[in-house]
This record gives sequence, C-alpha cells and structure tokens, in this order.
Amino acid sequence: MMGVPLERPPQLGDKLLLSDEEFSARAAQAQRQSAADTEEFVAPVPGAAAVLAGAGSGPPGHWGERGRPQRQTSLVVDPPSGRIPPMTAEGQKRTAAIPATLYYDNSGAGVFNGPEDLSVYDRCITRGLIGSMVAVGYNAGNQIVQGRGWVALRNEMIHEARLIPLDGRPHASSTIRTYMGDSRGHWDGTTLVVDTTNFNGRTGVGANGRAIYHSDALHVRERFTRTDADTIQYEATIDDPKTWTRPFTIAFPLKRDPSYGMFEYACHEGNYGLRNILSAARASDRASAR
Repeated sequence: MMGVPLERPPQLGDKLLLSDEEFSARAAQAQRQSAADTEEFVAPVPGAAAVLAGAGSGPPGHWGERGRPQRQTSLVVDPPSGRIPPMTAEGQKRTAAIPATLYYDNSGAGVFNGPEDLSVYDRCITRGLIGSMVAVGYNAGNQIVQGRGWVALRNEMIHEARLIPLDGRPHASSTIRTYMGDSRGHWDGTTLVVDTTNFNGRTGVGANGRAIYHSDALHVRERFTRTDADTIQYEATIDDPKTWTRPFTIAFPLKRDPSYGMFEYACHEGNYGLRNILSAARASDRASAR
C-alpha cells in the first residue's frame, strides 16, 4: 500500500475508494514518479539555507519502493472520515512536550547531546508495532510463519520479529513494558486475532514509528483474514485512552509475492547518520566555545 496516506485528505470526505477519474490521476502520477526514479544521481541541496529550512538529500529515487497505485484513499478506515480522532487533553500536552529531534525533522532544531535525543528509529532500535506493519520507503516485506501453537511475524525493516503464542496464556505482567508490546493470539473462525498490550509508550503509529506518538496505555487488536490464495486482509484497531478520544482502525491488504527476498537490515552497522549528527553537534559546540 505504498503511496496510500495514513489519513485521508479532508477534501475526500468519507470516500473510501477513488473514482475512476481520481484513480487515473493517481496512476498517471505514479508513471511520472517512475520516470523520475530513473535518475542516477540526486540533485544537490541548493545551499546551507535550504538545509536549515528543512531540505535534505537522500538516495536516488530508484532505491525506494513505490508499490502499485491503489484505489484506497487512506489506511485509516474508521472513523469513516479516514482521519485519526482528536487527541485528549493529556495526549495534546504530552505531544507538545516531545522534542523536534524525535520526529522527522531536517532543520537541525533541538539538542543532540547523545543518542537518546533522537528517535528509536534513527537509533535503529524499532519502528514500533504499527510503524513496522505500515510500508514506508523500502525494505517493506513481512513474513508470517505458522507452527503448532505459535505464529511468528517478521518485519524486514529494523528486523523485528514477534513470536505470538496461540495457547490462551494471559498477557505478561503489566510491569513488563516493551517497544513492541506483548502479543497474544487466537483464532476467530479463519481469522487470526492478535491482542497486544504492555507498550512502553516510546514509539508512534506513523512515519516509521517516530510520529503520532502513543502512550503506554496503547492496546492494539489486529485481525489477519485470508481472502484468497495470495491475499490477507490486515486490520488493526488502535485504542489509547490517554492519547485519543476514541479508537480508530487501519486496514489494507497484504499480498503474497513469492519472488520477494527478505534482506538483512543491517541498520546499526550502516548507521552513519546517527554518528554524523552527533559528531556535527560536537563540532558546533567547539565552534561556539571559541
């Protein structure tokens, strides 16, 4: 579902699927993007002022994965508006206190004293549960392995792996908190239902887990329903009373691709970005001290 926004553009109202005309426009844009992706080199950023204004450079476009154009207008399917519900007062206060360095932010704003000042995604730790399921950019594969009494779910990016017991055991103690939570599964007919609690509240539901942050009260209910030989319909209901005024649901199909290869995501070994951010901050400190 590359290219489908998490939230629906307001002008589309309650429209879940694009019309033929709107879909044609999206397909045409995908063709233009495909042509642009043939670039061999990235255009240089036009000066320091542009960088300070938020411009950044990345790899050539062909490094990314675009997917195929889809009719679905947003990943959020409930509420019918396709929009994430309003935040509670507590959620607004907590979100306002989150520093810019924990978001997608190329402006250089914030403090970079150590790795802890950056997001857990920038530090190659995790994308969180929802962030790991939503396809973003590249290395967006998922692998599901089913065994007696267990299901294993592996996400390619940041190499997450959830081992989900199906034997009816209770959740771990509420004193045990993790980035990905504590998952328990059961069957509802032919649908696999996964109930996850015990989050530590340090990830988000958007942008690789470093945007739209949730609290430690997050409760996620996922449903995996096989609709044909090559398709699983995925749904996740996100409930966090400390952050949002009501639960909301995202949904999209997971398509089997026998030709796809799950690559090793050697994030820590190649994380020059984190090292360079911190070394540049120390250089800036030394320059200011002169």
